[in-house]
Amino acid sequence: MSKAYELEGTLKEVMELKTFPSGFCKREFVVTEDDDRYPQDIKLAMVKNNCALLDGVKPGDRVRVTFSLRGNLYQGRYFTDLQAFKLEKMEPDGSSSEPIPQPADDFPVDTISDDDMPF
Repeated sequence: MSKAYELEGTLKEVMELKTFPSGFCKREFVVTEDDDRYPQDIKLAMVKNNCALLDGVKPGDRVRVTFSLRGNLYQGRYFTDLQAFKLEKMEPDGSSSEPIPQPADDFPVDTISDDDMPF
């Protein structure tokens, strides 16, 4: 199983849902990590049923995202993805509110094969 990482910051942007002919879907979003002197805009992605987790948040919300690193080789090029699988909305004091409910038929991150990657 891959290692999980966490990121806290402000939700900057949520992109449109992308659905591919294979049935695979992906939704990207950007979180601004502003705990440092130079804020960083970090792009992450939700895939398959987890895309619905982004419906409960809007730009400007403080969030905590749990994600894993994913990588693959496609047509001679290497790609890296930060694939999110858990999203919590944060309260202004830094505590987390109720976590956004996970989709009913959630799947482990390791069940995603490289064949599902749309690039």
